[in-house]
Amino acid sequence: MSGVQIITVAPEEQDQRLDRWFRRRFAHISHGMVEKLLRKGQLRVNGKRAKAAQRLQAGDQVRVPPLPPAGAPRPVRPVSAADAARLRAMVLHEDDQVIALNKPAGLAVQGGSKTTRHIDGMLAALARGGERPRLAHRLDRDTSGVLLLGRTAAAAAALARAFATRQARKTYWAIVLGVPRPPQGQISGFMKKGAGPGGREVMVQARHGDPDALFARTNYAVLARAGQRASWLALRPETGRTHQLRLHMAGLGHAIAGDRKYTCDRPELGGLAPQLHLHARAITLPHPDGSLLQVEAPLPAHMRAAFDALGFDETEADADPFADL
Repeated sequence: MSGVQIITVAPEEQDQRLDRWFRRRFAHISHGMVEKLLRKGQLRVNGKRAKAAQRLQAGDQVRVPPLPPAGAPRPVRPVSAADAARLRAMVLHEDDQVIALNKPAGLAVQGGSKTTRHIDGMLAALARGGERPRLAHRLDRDTSGVLLLGRTAAAAAALARAFATRQARKTYWAIVLGVPRPPQGQISGFMKKGAGPGGREVMVQARHGDPDALFARTNYAVLARAGQRASWLALRPETGRTHQLRLHMAGLGHAIAGDRKYTCDRPELGGLAPQLHLHARAITLPHPDGSLLQVEAPLPAHMRAAFDALGFDETEADADPFADL
């Protein structure tokens, strides 16, 4: 076992999540062990208890408890030629600092106890000069659309800082059940992890002051409607909570089509693919070089088919449906 270490966060590591920072430095420690160290208060930042999602700042002092030795390095799963080709086909934008992907629905961004195939595990296929790109943010497995990577640690940190300081403007497109009233509005409140049907973990509505409650705010705008059966919405989250858009729309009584986890009492739409109809359409944020980066992702096949079935025309979308906010 190693002894206690106090590690100072370097400037190029700024705005990284604590859990990701830790795993990059101690790759032999499992995600489960990191969570255990945090629960027990053994992994601390500036002498205080911390959470996995805490964003680190340059100069922060991270207390790392005694750890088991690394031993033999874990084998790195090679990227197959097919996965490498598939990943390259996802590229929407690429420059010396940033890569933007169009993530398909159904493919996880990162691994877990039962997830071995994911984008993070394929990123070696986009390496340049021996340096592997890094994730700047995440999308749910079932959500498609724009996913940003930093080519270097500094670029990834700059992108992450734009998300953390809410300089990033994200626009999602969704097909929802029914038609929200009023046609433009804002949903806000607190949410936290809880138990859903069958005991599976989901996000639930919470009250201010509840343990682990997080504030979330989402703007929505109806772009088109198919009678009263369904509508096409633009969604702009002002916060980045897990499953925020899905919980907010279900709570409004207009769940996203194909969502089996966050539902409402409206009937499902017949004839659509049994997939989540939620797409990260566009991101606008400061580029690490100081310019403005704007990226759009075309609709996935299942949402194009739904647009055709419901009579929606994506060319009729407002350039910015939230311009008045």
